Amino acid sequence: MAERYFDDHLKIFALSSNRPLAEKVVAEMGMELGKLSVNRFSDGEIQINIDESVRGDNVYIIQSTSAPVNDNLMELLILVDALRRASARTINVVMPYYGYARQDRKARSREPITAKLVANMLQRSGVTRVVALDLHAAQIQGFFDIPVDHLMGAPLLADYFIKEGIAEDAVVVSPDHGGVTRARALAEFLKAPIAIIDKRRPKANVAQIMNIIGNVKGKKCIMLDDMIDTAGTISKGAQALMDKGAAEVYVSATHAVLSGPAVERLEQAPIKEVVVTDSIQLPADKQIDKIKQVSIAPLLADAIKRINENRAVSPLFRQRFEQVVQK
Repeated sequence: MAERYFDDHLKIFALSSNRPLAEKVVAEMGMELGKLSVNRFSDGEIQINIDESVRGDNVYIIQSTSAPVNDNLMELLILVDALRRASARTINVVMPYYGYARQDRKARSREPITAKLVANMLQRSGVTRVVALDLHAAQIQGFFDIPVDHLMGAPLLADYFIKEGIAEDAVVVSPDHGGVTRARALAEFLKAPIAIIDKRRPKANVAQIMNIIGNVKGKKCIMLDDMIDTAGTISKGAQALMDKGAAEVYVSATHAVLSGPAVERLEQAPIKEVVVTDSIQLPADKQIDKIKQVSIAPLLADAIKRINENRAVSPLFRQRFEQVVQK
């Protein structure tokens, strides 16, 4: 365990979505998780008991709202309410993966903006601050009227590719036009060019590859997205890159949602490695050889320390950028 981060009024709790990540975070800080119990009544209702005093404390809850999304979201809201009623000084939600983030706008008439609804629910329940990682849409920060610290996974992913020697003669590929900004950020870390896959999506979770903008022939292609859900886009994109003469295809994403046929598609696709973070806990049946996980625990631990000490979080990115460049 690391040297203890000493603050008697700092407490970190973990709920059900990703306890292994929370344990890594407190290990980085030389601390232990706060004591609580999560139970279910026979009808499925959630009951949470906080088993230690939090009066006057700055509390951090680590909880991704990944599958089962609604259960994990309700757990979070119930714990926030319990902390508020127990007189916690501040309630900070560390949400590595923000569920419902793809419902961030009205694409058709009479559609909800569920990402905004979730933001409203968190605020009304008593949340003081949100710490998120690679939100699907950056404008979600504006859905909140409380501070939102938006962390970036790109430096950690770049570090992996540099250490493994994959960054040499590489090109970073965005799977669509909307991901160009994300791809450019990783490309800057790797000092690599970018390419774009131009596609049309006739309906949800169905992607048709149209064209590739940029030179990928003979290159190590690193296809980057914020999340991998059903892996349909990623699999077709990898095949299109190989058809255009790519030497190897790597896939990188912050959030490994991996729903439905995702794992099977990744295994069958011409992809050498799939590099993701541990923002979402992967069950054993999804831990295939192709998938490599990079831990975000050091990043979250550093962010918690800085927030707790009222220091800026933005230098964290510059420091990690410099660390990556020096390696």
